[in-house]
Amino acid sequence: MRNKRLFFLMIGLILFIAAIGFSLRDRQLSAPEKFVNDSVAYVQQWLYKPAGYIAGFFEDIGNIRSLQEENEQLRTTAAAYARDKIKYNVIEKQNADLERDLKFTERQRQLNDYEYLIAQVVSVSSDPYNPTIKIDLGSENGIKENMAVVTVDGLIGIISKVSAFSSNVEPITSLDEKSPNSKAISVTVLGREKESFGIIGTYDQENGRFEMTRIPENDPMIVGDTVVTSGLGRVFPSGLIVGTVETTPQAGDFGLTKVASVKPLADFNRLTEVFVVKMTDNEEGTP
Repeated sequence: MRNKRLFFLMIGLILFIAAIGFSLRDRQLSAPEKFVNDSVAYVQQWLYKPAGYIAGFFEDIGNIRSLQEENEQLRTTAAAYARDKIKYNVIEKQNADLERDLKFTERQRQLNDYEYLIAQVVSVSSDPYNPTIKIDLGSENGIKENMAVVTVDGLIGIISKVSAFSSNVEPITSLDEKSPNSKAISVTVLGREKESFGIIGTYDQENGRFEMTRIPENDPMIVGDTVVTSGLGRVFPSGLIVGTVETTPQAGDFGLTKVASVKPLADFNRLTEVFVVKMTDNEEGTP
């Protein structure tokens, strides 16, 4: 019995090794094997495509979520950048304005012994019968009536009413020689203060120009001259820029003096910051 078992075991081992060798050698598939392989491949093809589509669908959903998160982060970053850019532009403009104001006040101190108080424009009245500019300085800041108000470009008005923390400015664009309350401006020409003279008492609303009258017949004033306050009349201090001569002086109504048109240099449509001119006590006067 033991020899028979050993014999059958040897025969089985030989057949197993032969089967392995037979399966490993190159051979042509039989027709049934080809049919089975093709059938399996065909079925696998139709099963694989839907599975691939489903897997791709869920992958796309994941990608869309990732893109949405990235887009949200980009929008947040862009909004923060825009906000910071606006703040930077505002601060940069404020610094430029402050630097310009500092240079202006230093230059004016060298020309005249005046103190310039910086004020912010609170409101501007568009009433043609009562134009008023309100500023944020009042009596608590040393503001008084009849103080001149200027910008870095030129004269814009005079303090007409004072409260504790605010004041009203009457713009020189309201000048009207026919009005008994209008304060005319005595002017001269920069660089020829002792040779030229005139009175600005009217502002033409239609053409946006001042009318300068009482110009002496032999006055050397020419087009392009810079017109400044002369200080006569004790209302407006001397040396404040008003505008430029735009027309050659012509004979007036009575032929004894001449008249000319003066273009204002200050921009009355964009008033945001102004200066109140404070003279020393011995220079201040009353109208």
